[in-house]
Amino acid sequence: MPYDDVIDAIGHTPLVRLTLGRDTGVRVYAKLELQNLYGMKDRVAKRTILSAKATGELPDDAPIVESSSGTMALGVALVGTALGHEVHIVTDPRIDPITLVKLRTLGAHVHIVEAMTGHGWQSARLERLELLLRDLPGAFWPRQYSNPDNPLAYEALAAELSGDLDTIDVLAGTVGSGGSMCGTARTLRRSLPGLRVVGIDCVGSAIFGQPDRPQRLQSGLGNSLIPPNVDHAVFDEVHWLNDREAFDSTLELAAEQKIFAGNTSGAVYRVLRHLSEREPPGSVVVGILPDRGDRYHQSVYDDAYRKAHDLPAMPARRAPVEVEPGTVVGAWSYRVFKGGDRATSDLRRGQHDRDRHARDPYGAAVGP
Repeated sequence: MPYDDVIDAIGHTPLVRLTLGRDTGVRVYAKLELQNLYGMKDRVAKRTILSAKATGELPDDAPIVESSSGTMALGVALVGTALGHEVHIVTDPRIDPITLVKLRTLGAHVHIVEAMTGHGWQSARLERLELLLRDLPGAFWPRQYSNPDNPLAYEALAAELSGDLDTIDVLAGTVGSGGSMCGTARTLRRSLPGLRVVGIDCVGSAIFGQPDRPQRLQSGLGNSLIPPNVDHAVFDEVHWLNDREAFDSTLELAAEQKIFAGNTSGAVYRVLRHLSEREPPGSVVVGILPDRGDRYHQSVYDDAYRKAHDLPAMPARRAPVEVEPGTVVGAWSYRVFKGGDRATSDLRRGQHDRDRHARDPYGAAVGP
């Protein structure tokens, strides 16, 4: 299908049936968001920037500033520079060389923070971003973690899934900013109220109530804080995987399904395998695969890197262990939110209590 420009070409990604579930009668599909020009966050950048231009929040000559260590940076650089804007990306030393080259080649200005602050790399980047906003009057900040256009961007993804499949029983995907899973699930539930939603997080991420461990190696999912766009009420179940489990599954995804992807997609693949063995025959399971593997060639796909970070010594489970609320996990575990517990408002309430009267690093005032 011909498109008028690269921005118009964002989305329209393939839906591929995987070999998982063939012997159990479960149909498992992968939505290959990695087939966007730079990754899944191209959708967010497109929606957020075009919306800001339509409302006048982003004038034609204004710069764009965003904090990201991965695909959101690339999406903003793609859409922003294509529309003639100066783009500034604040990132951290974990950024991979390929992403850095892509950003600079697209014309983005890249600012790399040097050290973690109170909430790890995330808060360090946001503090640098605030300084940039002072130096660049009138700059537009897409605010991927709190901007409602982030989840709204995935209405298009949900529409693509609905157009390709008659029904979906389970939707599974990773959680970082909260946009993709919350936006896609909320839209699908308008026509599929029985949809079960499985979120996938990493060991050492605070999103679903675990203690934050900034040294975690996985990128593209997890967070040191709970972003405002994460709506816990959306999720029926959450899985946590450690770095070894996610990395191992990324290699398995490439070997078994011939999909060269990043660790986010690998984490989804591990959970899809579990779902394919657990769901009733005839069920339809969809997993969202966010980004491809080129930027992970020196980490996930590098044996020396894995050994240097002692990944072989980490525990690795082939099936998850169900845990109760408050359990600290170190390997593949999951929690089912039962009945009204699904809202898990206690998670956000606890976060607010810890940060009471402080400024929320995502830019919103924290209420009492």
